[in-house]
Amino acid sequence: MSEAVTKAIQDGRTVLGIEFGSTRIKAVLVDESHQPIAMGTHDWENRLENNIWTYSLDDIWNGLQGCYKSLTEDVRKKYGVALERLGALGFSGMMHGYMAFDRSGELLVPFRTWRNTMTEEACRALVPVFRFNIPQRWSIAHLYQAILNGEEHVKNISFLTTLAGYIHWKLSGEKVLGIGEASGMFPIDSAVRDFDQTMLDQFDGLIADKAYPWKIRDILPGVLCAGEQAGTLTAEGARLLDPTGTLQAGAAMCPPEGDAGTGMTATNSVAVRTGNISAGTSIFSMVVTEAPLASVHEEIDMVTTPDGHPVAMVHCNNCTSDLNAWVNLFEQFADLSGMRIDKNDLYGSLYREALKADTDCGGLMAYNFFSGEPVMGLDEGRPMFLRTPDAAFTLANFMRAHLYAAMAALKIGNDILLKEEHVKVDSLMGHGGLFKTPVVGQQLMAAAMNAPVTVMDTASEGGPWGIAILACYMQERAQGESLSDYLNNRIFAGQTGTTIAPKPEDVAGFDAYIEKYKAALSAEKAAVADFK
Repeated sequence: MSEAVTKAIQDGRTVLGIEFGSTRIKAVLVDESHQPIAMGTHDWENRLENNIWTYSLDDIWNGLQGCYKSLTEDVRKKYGVALERLGALGFSGMMHGYMAFDRSGELLVPFRTWRNTMTEEACRALVPVFRFNIPQRWSIAHLYQAILNGEEHVKNISFLTTLAGYIHWKLSGEKVLGIGEASGMFPIDSAVRDFDQTMLDQFDGLIADKAYPWKIRDILPGVLCAGEQAGTLTAEGARLLDPTGTLQAGAAMCPPEGDAGTGMTATNSVAVRTGNISAGTSIFSMVVTEAPLASVHEEIDMVTTPDGHPVAMVHCNNCTSDLNAWVNLFEQFADLSGMRIDKNDLYGSLYREALKADTDCGGLMAYNFFSGEPVMGLDEGRPMFLRTPDAAFTLANFMRAHLYAAMAALKIGNDILLKEEHVKVDSLMGHGGLFKTPVVGQQLMAAAMNAPVTVMDTASEGGPWGIAILACYMQERAQGESLSDYLNNRIFAGQTGTTIAPKPEDVAGFDAYIEKYKAALSAEKAAVADFK
């Protein structure tokens, strides 16, 4: 097997996927059986500058090159060869945000990530015009807010894109996006697999008095569906990815996607009535719907699968950041006590302790808001922990309260989708860091959603594996073969996973926690207003 893999690497028959997450950039190299054969990682972190969550261009390129170098070192260590050629590759990243460039390709303002909640005025103006929900993190919301603010750079915009689109552009020369990622920029018409022309015209009419030298269609990327080729790796792009000059140009590139689209792919959740939950720094659920929703809901975003089917998405900005901060605190205590505990073991021990807790957390309450949370009506966040004087203040309850908090906003949003819109879901797949410790995240998420949650054995590879599979689909699909059929027949056939059904006592306990959570939300809002 190792010899066959080595030969595939040398012959340029492997496929690479790289995803820019919020705290880690990950690369996965897959062989012709679609199995991961090497990995690379690079840690990075956003920063709050001038009250804007951002990453610098140096952060982006140093991160990309560091991740790729880590991958090539893994290849050389495992197989004793250099990675010189690729069959195909693809890039994905955290969805949404705002990267605006002028005609010379210069970034006009610092990258505004999905985490910013600074576009409420724009959203409130756009929703009644489009009759379509526009979340604060979407690119069109950031653009219109910049217009409302009278920002000088807007008139100079030549190209507007996302992080994944930016990387793809620089490595291929192509200003395009996969349709799933594009649906986080501007509303999509799934019937034609492109931006909604009526809404494009409405937006141009809305800003006509500004007399900008561009129309909205002019500055948006082209939209491509999964399976289409989105260019090739140029010589300049190869050098950007691998400054050593070892990597050759010419690899086919699939449309760049967002982490939502790669999550759907990695969990085989692109068919109607399937869904997935991604839980990491942010948390979101996606359900492929049979029909449009009956009403516009601010808590629910309508996006698409990588092949253009409509998807109802509940996206929450905050998930594991507060959990990670508490685990780091416990690690500091362990170090102070002379105990050296592997970080993964520490996470596992603390998470498993939560299963011993009272199902309603025994009077403990946590709010995990590092940043604003539009689903909860918050434009800023203040992580906060509360308890009543007679609460059962145990480590188990403490951990369960914080795990519940990581899922709480998602549950509140999904109650609208499942109970008010009566959307049917046959299966939910879980992926992301929250599910890394076996059983715990799954069991509590099943309670939150009151539905079985499955984690596939490949889910730990997550988004980078998902974008690699989309690149494989581009190369391998038969004429007329849908993405769903390709995944079912070629990728997930024979794959194993674990499914955990909700326990009635957990469901009841989480519901009780949520009622108190909503009742005490005024304390969180007061903290945002008064604790500076």
